[in-house]
Amino acid sequence: MCASPAGAHRMAYWEWGDPDNDKVLLCVHGLTRSGRDFDQLAARLSSHYRVVCPDVVGRGKSDWLIDAKSYVVPQYVADMLTLIARLRPGRLDWVGTSMGGLIGMGLAGTLAVSAVLRPARGALGLPADSGVPLGKVVLNDIGPQLNFSGLQRIVDYVGKPVRYNSFQQAVEHVRSISAGFGDHDEAGWEALTRHVFNEVDGQWVQHYDLRIAQPMSAQTPESIRSSEDMLWAAYESIRGPILIVRGMLSDLLTAETAGDMLRRNPRATLHEVPGVGHAPTLRCDSQIDPIERFLLA
Repeated sequence: MCASPAGAHRMAYWEWGDPDNDKVLLCVHGLTRSGRDFDQLAARLSSHYRVVCPDVVGRGKSDWLIDAKSYVVPQYVADMLTLIARLRPGRLDWVGTSMGGLIGMGLAGTLAVSAVLRPARGALGLPADSGVPLGKVVLNDIGPQLNFSGLQRIVDYVGKPVRYNSFQQAVEHVRSISAGFGDHDEAGWEALTRHVFNEVDGQWVQHYDLRIAQPMSAQTPESIRSSEDMLWAAYESIRGPILIVRGMLSDLLTAETAGDMLRRNPRATLHEVPGVGHAPTLRCDSQIDPIERFLLA
């Protein structure tokens, strides 16, 4: 259970590995996806980590928010802090695809600001508290600065309702809006569709609350620039190693922004995925291998 200004909501998550392992890998999906996007990555790493893959509120098996204005990164960060408190990790590593990476940066920024502004616990006569042990961070095709045309492409389809009479039609829909995912065989596209459509009364509908598009549609160039300033500060506050994964054809994370990220945080390294745009799906060995090497090094 999590809380928003309008009330309580339930956030579902998928879990892999030993529940007693305090080395936790939190994997957070993109805007219209679900925690099941990480099945292959989680299976690979579950012998090393307790892997936890939430359905961000408004998606998948999680509740929808009462007030659509709360479908924003600060709310998602608050929900993740609630989940982290439940998991009680000794070490926490992060993999975030697109929106999941924004949430990771938001979490890092929140922790950094809190560490500066909160009075020392010792000075208050309280036991020392090490806080959330955020370790390695993987940012999958996302950065503090977003290419506006790529963002607009996503906004254009997110809030539109679709309803199909067959699962195969739903598969074709996912294929049509997800060209940036790169090449997948038919089984791959079916897997990418299975957890983002629900069968309701014999028809297939999106698994998410269409109102998640409302805060995005309300953004102005000025509000976007303000958000980017905060995200850059949050990104620069990350003290652990960072792996930036970029689809070489990405229309959201440009090569220029990726270069700026390397310059503005010396702990960052870059891995580019050829033939893929926004965003690498992390389903095949060639995309999972570099993440595994980074996390286990």
